[in-house]
Amino acid sequence: MAPPAIIIAHMGDVPMFDEATLDRLDRIGRVLDRTHLNDWADPRADALLAEAEIVVGHWGTPLFDAAVLDRASKLRLFAYAAGTVKWYATDLLFDRGVIITSGAGANARPTAEYAVASILLANKRAHVAFDTEHRRPAWTPPPTVRPIGNWDKTIGLVSASLVGRHVAKLLAPFEGLHVEIYDPYVSREEIESLGATKIDDLTELCRRADVLSIHAPAVPATENLIGVDQLAALPDGATVINTARGWCLDMDALLTELESSRLFAIIDVTDPIEPLPDDHRLRHLPNAVLTPHLAGSQGTELGRMSDWVCDEVERYVAGRPQRNRITRDMIDGIA
Repeated sequence: MAPPAIIIAHMGDVPMFDEATLDRLDRIGRVLDRTHLNDWADPRADALLAEAEIVVGHWGTPLFDAAVLDRASKLRLFAYAAGTVKWYATDLLFDRGVIITSGAGANARPTAEYAVASILLANKRAHVAFDTEHRRPAWTPPPTVRPIGNWDKTIGLVSASLVGRHVAKLLAPFEGLHVEIYDPYVSREEIESLGATKIDDLTELCRRADVLSIHAPAVPATENLIGVDQLAALPDGATVINTARGWCLDMDALLTELESSRLFAIIDVTDPIEPLPDDHRLRHLPNAVLTPHLAGSQGTELGRMSDWVCDEVERYVAGRPQRNRITRDMIDGIA
């Protein structure tokens, strides 16, 4: 049997897969063209789609519509190296029996590492100390703020998503940190297996948290999930960290709390605009740290996603189940 034909599709002129990755894919199957497609209107696309059994995608893969799928009659696997695959996982693909797999687990790890680093630094108020010594006028915490330190502090995690679970596991060795998780879709036993405590009420989680770290997906139920009531429930001096989606956090409510100097925030994602305009008030507050959506995979971390997608293709060719196969009933709950 001939090895399966593979095509590469992702955004722009950025080489998301290095030569070593392409060599590995070529050993597993047969890469038809090492120059990726970023538009199904590309003159090469008709010939490549007609032969492809596997599409390996990354950020910015062009979407599959009925006309594209008619041109790709042999397509059996869409292996997506990155995380958010819901835009591709349409009924059109499922109805044609295409296997869809996502590298969300690979992308979750650096996001979790970033969140954990932010949590540890927040408890030490490291950003405040840095501002005082080196940069701009420092935030003066409320007089009732708890002392600094990573001992006897409560970390509230919003959602036991892939990232949320990684955060809980990475925090487990820090015996002075009490990890609590709000997720109405995950059992108490499953959360306890992560070394955390399940909290059934979101506002109660906020009331208990020295640091609140958001890891929920962007679905209709999570729009402004952390809003006025939740932010008001946080203790004086608490830190809000968002590495998930700006959608999940009411930015206006956060701004009100920050301008009162009651809370601190570390924000990697914003909504509805990202990045925020230069004149946005959040950019000029001493108790807000903004980073440009860098918590997820960057630089060398892309290699983890490349390895993941190669593993998924290898499993498919060997007739083994994928590690992260996306099914139709998962779509409404994934990021």
